Amino acid sequence: MDSPRPQHAAPAPRPPVAWSRLASIAGCLAVLLAWLSSSREWYGDELYLLAAGHHLSWGYADQPVLMPLVARIAEAALGGSRLGVRAPAVLTAVAGVLITGLLAREFGGGRGAQSLAAATYAISPHTVNSGSLLQTQAVDAPAWAVTTWLVVRWVRLRDGLSLLLIGVTGAVAVQAKYLIVVLWAACFLAAALIGPREVFRLPALWVGAGASLLAMVPYLRWQQRHDWPQLRLIGAVREETAATASGPLAFLPLTVLVAGAIAGAVLFCYGLWRLLRSTALVEYRFLGWACAAVVVTFLVGGGRYYYCAGLFPLCFAAGSVEFLQRSAPTARRAALIGVVWPASAVLAVVMIVVPSPLPLTGVVTAPAARGSVGWHELADAVARAYPRSPEGRGTPVVTGHYWQASALERYGRQRGLPRPHSPHRGYWFFGAPPDADTALFVGADPGPLRANFRSTRLLTTWRGGLGHAGISASVPIWLCEGRITPWGQVWPSLYEP
Repeated sequence: MDSPRPQHAAPAPRPPVAWSRLASIAGCLAVLLAWLSSSREWYGDELYLLAAGHHLSWGYADQPVLMPLVARIAEAALGGSRLGVRAPAVLTAVAGVLITGLLAREFGGGRGAQSLAAATYAISPHTVNSGSLLQTQAVDAPAWAVTTWLVVRWVRLRDGLSLLLIGVTGAVAVQAKYLIVVLWAACFLAAALIGPREVFRLPALWVGAGASLLAMVPYLRWQQRHDWPQLRLIGAVREETAATASGPLAFLPLTVLVAGAIAGAVLFCYGLWRLLRSTALVEYRFLGWACAAVVVTFLVGGGRYYYCAGLFPLCFAAGSVEFLQRSAPTARRAALIGVVWPASAVLAVVMIVVPSPLPLTGVVTAPAARGSVGWHELADAVARAYPRSPEGRGTPVVTGHYWQASALERYGRQRGLPRPHSPHRGYWFFGAPPDADTALFVGADPGPLRANFRSTRLLTTWRGGLGHAGISASVPIWLCEGRITPWGQVWPSLYEP
């Protein structure tokens, strides 16, 4: 089935943009995210981005350059405050609200549908969480939203500009994360199978695709020079997902949960269903199948549940338009919206602020909460143990986890600690420790370090509280003495994805 609309047909008119409503929703979200950004402690991945920003490179083991660069600029320009560093995440979340409203308009939705879609995106737990922490997720989902908006806009207008802008959006998105490549592949496949196939005959598509691919070259070259660590990381992520998020069986329920505790969950599923079944949206049916392909890809590939968050704006927009068009504007409908959506907003905030507020939600909410506590106390514990080394300040500090190294990078200097090192993930690429005869190891087990030292003994264990065991709670601190081989020779064999 190719394009249902004749090639010569004029684009269907669209309702006016409900700018005042969308701006009000976006403004309320901005206030909420500013408060959360100011009050939430640093998350482990944020500390890593801040550390990576001081080791700028075209690539890292786990991501391209954009987010470390953003962290570095925000820290330098805004003094390193939590709100200042997280301001880019706040802004992209707000932009996502506006784009979701514009998506609903492209589907023919009026002020009500635009407002409903935008509000649903604003109160999604994923939006509230990613908009108040500086992570790759902060850019990834809004970039998907812009891409799908441009695709929907092209279906209506058949214009080359939309295709070119898709390429520009992709060129930026791949500097943060490569997940958007899965969306591209799914859209290409769906369009090839069911149409609109005419898109493949347009030069603008290939110019835009070329721009995106060209933007990937620096990172791909970095990966090639370092033996493709990103590929090794995929397996590690799959193992972590299976261990911490119940594996593939929990993927779909968790994806629906982060879409929204009530409203977002229902509208995401309903919007996807209507993209696949609605005669009014038949021109966009290939996008419904593309969404299904994305979900299946991440499900089978062992991806994390929030990898599909970029589909939320598209499905929220389609679901909002279909819901309002297929239901009568009665007092009952108004009451339903007036109760469910505010309740969903409260639940979204509670899910982010309170670990495990609801049964079975802990796997979503607890990691962010547990990954944001204990870093000051861990740095204090390491600073107390550090003088017990025979070499004093000449002793390097090595950690078992990249979060620990990132925390000590930020909090250790003021406590008299040297720059930390870690063989874990991207931190390995920041360099090997200096060749001292001793080393202080922070982590559950020194493991391979034992072979490079004549003796390894436990100095102390910092107990901690709500953090992750072995990372930010119940962390052993070891003294390794009698180095056998220079670090430069053993460091390559210690890398752990």
